[in-house]
Amino acid sequence: MLGKLTKVELRDEWKHEALDFSKWLAQKENIELLSEEIGIDIQVINTEASVGSFAVDILAEETNTGNKVIIENQLESTNHDHLGKIITYASGLEANVIIWIFKEIRDEHRNAIDWLNEITNEQISFFAIQMELWKINDSLPAPKFNIISSPNNWAKAVRSSQNSENLSDNNVFQLDFWKGFADFLSKNNSSLRPRKPRGQHWYDFSIGSSQAHLSFIISVKNNFIRCDYYIPNNKPFFQELLEKKNEIEKALGFSMEWQELPSALASRIAIQKDIKDIKNEKEIAEAYRWFKEKGEKVSNVFQSYM
Repeated sequence: MLGKLTKVELRDEWKHEALDFSKWLAQKENIELLSEEIGIDIQVINTEASVGSFAVDILAEETNTGNKVIIENQLESTNHDHLGKIITYASGLEANVIIWIFKEIRDEHRNAIDWLNEITNEQISFFAIQMELWKINDSLPAPKFNIISSPNNWAKAVRSSQNSENLSDNNVFQLDFWKGFADFLSKNNSSLRPRKPRGQHWYDFSIGSSQAHLSFIISVKNNFIRCDYYIPNNKPFFQELLEKKNEIEKALGFSMEWQELPSALASRIAIQKDIKDIKNEKEIAEAYRWFKEKGEKVSNVFQSYM
């Protein structure tokens, strides 16, 4: 016997956008649901953050890059007022990711978001997301995020590449490589959670802390791949790990390069593999397997030292 699926009115659960819905969404377990849907790891900074005389519902950042994320919520149909707000907030906070959540979207506003994604470069992403609540019989309502409009990163990478003849082929290849890698992880039950691929030589993963993240590197020019445990700005943490180098490498089952990078704020602990031709299909398949194996191991072992 099957249950009956019923849609729940948003206002039945959240009476007020700022006091109820925004506070609910800002909770860690709920913002993670949104992160999984759009493929971007989001960490909330503040709710009702000031932008001049206005206040954005949620100010956040992309976990691995520090890029600003703004979220504007609307428990009704979209209107011109909120469209104007997201553009105002995005410019005032120099946001890279702009998310508009609503009950329903008007055609003209969907067209506007599609157009903004079309005319902006690959560093700016607009998401239009429909919020729904569903329950089965008398169960508690469950949230569902439906992406109505999102960036066309492939088209943006191609368009950006056309502005630089020296980088065009590489940008397109890099985006295709990482898209294929994200699909590979999804199909092979990896503990690594894929995020939005971009046309660049690195691909970052959150590992549950702002102290460090996992980064995969491909070099088209020099034909190597690398897995980094990347520490953006914490030399004492690197030194703590370095003191346990033997213990850590024994747990990993392989050696790594411990690079303090004295002239930089960042440090990294890396393992690198040379390959014959990164654009060869067999080499790409091998690179995917190598990244998954090394990345999962590095993530699991270093997690206990966070």
